[in-house]
Amino acid sequence: MQVKAIKGVIFDIDGVLEYQGQAVPGASQTVEWLRQRGVRLRFLTNSTLKSRQSAAEKLRKKGFDISTEEVITASYAASVYLRQVQPRSCWVMLEREGLDEFADIPQDMQNPEIIVVGDNRSRFDFDHLNQALRLLCKGARLVGMQAEMLDSSTGELELNVGAWVHLLEAASGVQATYTGKPSPFAFELTLRSMGLEKDAVIMVGDRVLTDVLGARNFGLRSVLVKTGEYRPGDLESGPQPDYAIASIADLPGILQDLVLPVPGVG
Repeated sequence: MQVKAIKGVIFDIDGVLEYQGQAVPGASQTVEWLRQRGVRLRFLTNSTLKSRQSAAEKLRKKGFDISTEEVITASYAASVYLRQVQPRSCWVMLEREGLDEFADIPQDMQNPEIIVVGDNRSRFDFDHLNQALRLLCKGARLVGMQAEMLDSSTGELELNVGAWVHLLEAASGVQATYTGKPSPFAFELTLRSMGLEKDAVIMVGDRVLTDVLGARNFGLRSVLVKTGEYRPGDLESGPQPDYAIASIADLPGILQDLVLPVPGVG
């Protein structure tokens, strides 16, 4: 059976292009190699602390040729979801630049229709979590910006957003709606911005249960990069990618025969 040509690539950022504040060797060259061949690129990250603009700026400072419009952060995906469902108000539990994505959405910590959980870091304390619990038990809906439980991208192991969302789910009995990877919502939003069909796009990531599983469930091919959050043993019982490589620098080698020029750059 003939393998469909690749016209678009979706990159995870943390662990694939950069990790613990440093660009991964060969990553910017791989991005340029794809651009020279007219491949449409998107950069889909489960970071909630970054806005699209701040994520793009940080990558550009590390030598990547990336536009803000090509980046989709978990905070941006959640804000798009909220604009679609149009709640009367929200409580967005989040810090830093990611909050910029919600500037036009009404905020209400006392009686929100939806509680939206991102990385609220030091504010995930006894009072705020109990306030969120009580509001959920009174009828507020719950949105999780992403479902990952752990993260080590800063150099130390940390609880990730999913851990706090799961805590609130278990305590309140309210099922969250997730908008970041591996949710289909994140992949649909990204694919729609590319203007390509599923069989022409491949996902590149370092997390089996986020990038590979999310891509497979959505109908995309996937490449697992054995850097970042990848750990030996991840492939033993998890979903299998179409390709597994040691580093992002090896990506041109497996895509060379699959990439065909397309008009323009998305």
